[in-house]
Amino acid sequence: MRFDELLTNDDLLDALYDMHFDECTPIQELAIPPVLEGRDLLAVAQTGTGKTAAYLLPVIERLVNDNYPQDCVNCVVMAPTRELAQQIDRQMQGFSYFMPVTGMAIYGGTDGNTYEQQRKGLKMGADIVIATPGRLLAHLNMGYVDLSKVSFFILDEADRMLDMGFIDDIMQIVGHLPKERQTLLFSATMPPKIQQLSKQILNNPAEVKIAVSKPAEKIKQGAYVCYETQKLPILEHLFKENPPHRVIIFSSSKLKVKELAKSLKRKNLKVGEMHSDLDQNVREEVMLQFKAGHINVVVATDIISRGIDIDNIETVINYDVPREAEDYVHRIGRTARADKDGSAYTFISEKERGRFKIIERLLEKEVEKLKVPEEFGEVPDYKVTERSKGKWVRGKGKGRSYRGPHRRGHHRQKDSNKRQGGKSKTAGSSPQNGEGVAGDA
Repeated sequence: MRFDELLTNDDLLDALYDMHFDECTPIQELAIPPVLEGRDLLAVAQTGTGKTAAYLLPVIERLVNDNYPQDCVNCVVMAPTRELAQQIDRQMQGFSYFMPVTGMAIYGGTDGNTYEQQRKGLKMGADIVIATPGRLLAHLNMGYVDLSKVSFFILDEADRMLDMGFIDDIMQIVGHLPKERQTLLFSATMPPKIQQLSKQILNNPAEVKIAVSKPAEKIKQGAYVCYETQKLPILEHLFKENPPHRVIIFSSSKLKVKELAKSLKRKNLKVGEMHSDLDQNVREEVMLQFKAGHINVVVATDIISRGIDIDNIETVINYDVPREAEDYVHRIGRTARADKDGSAYTFISEKERGRFKIIERLLEKEVEKLKVPEEFGEVPDYKVTERSKGKWVRGKGKGRSYRGPHRRGHHRQKDSNKRQGGKSKTAGSSPQNGEGVAGDA
């Protein structure tokens, strides 16, 4: 479907034409109509599907066509990170280029001059305010921000905001909003906490869900089943075999990112790190150095797993298995873009085996298990019954095997089969419109 079949404002359509936005993505085609109708919306779609345009375009059209009040905040867009807030702001400026719609981005990690500009902008009123929760709440607590006339409240990457611990901040901000408003909630996943939040802040919402797409076939996927202590030696072995040029390594925590970055720097590799403890200017400098080729490896939390705009990433390494299966798709989707080839490796410790099996079910295929070099010693056994909930036990010279829980009658049946001479049987998942970056805890 084309945008001119959904939108009517000529100035907005002219901007889209200049930006080479012609055909709607599925999320845009399904989300724009209910937003134009004034309905609350719960939308589930992965990053890179064009979610930003799906909510900005209908809101901008309504702000212009429906005579909303001037000199006040009419729309608040919440984003989990500064990078995403900046990217949404850039898209908003492009969409509204020919229209009298004002907007500003509110985020932390800035100097005093920027904070003062944010304060003045909020006091004067902007049609669309794009903000991170903590910084907007800081301005609100100073008493000069009026959100009583907000007509649109939008949560982008809501699952990431909850993962980062922003739920209390969000609910405090909701307390400053009028009850009569239109609320749009966009999330890449739908865990129970998002379902609970939607019940709290949405009113009879329309629901849109776009299935998670599978990784590009061009991505060569492989996994190493290993012990936690073997991960770093395997990583160093990979880099010895193929010196890194443009590699992203994802780890599960900020502490691990810091430790891993230090270890790789000691190997004289050009390494940068990305996590939420870094100041904004440091994070921006790391990404600039990576884009320019001055840094070959970036070790990061999931803060850059979604929507980063860097081409020619040759390899993605999951040092830890992601907690959510969809995050695996987001992570490895950083490579093999713009018709390029790419590879993705995942290190699976014995404790992460179950999570990776869920990922394989999402992918609807088994990821090739690569051989760990013999000099690193024995490795865990991956081929075990998924439903078992027992403990890992050491095998005889061939790594560890998995022993499931005892079931009533299990051994009795097995012994009976032996007596009868039988055998026991065991039962042995580049977008048109760019999205922003999500954060980490």
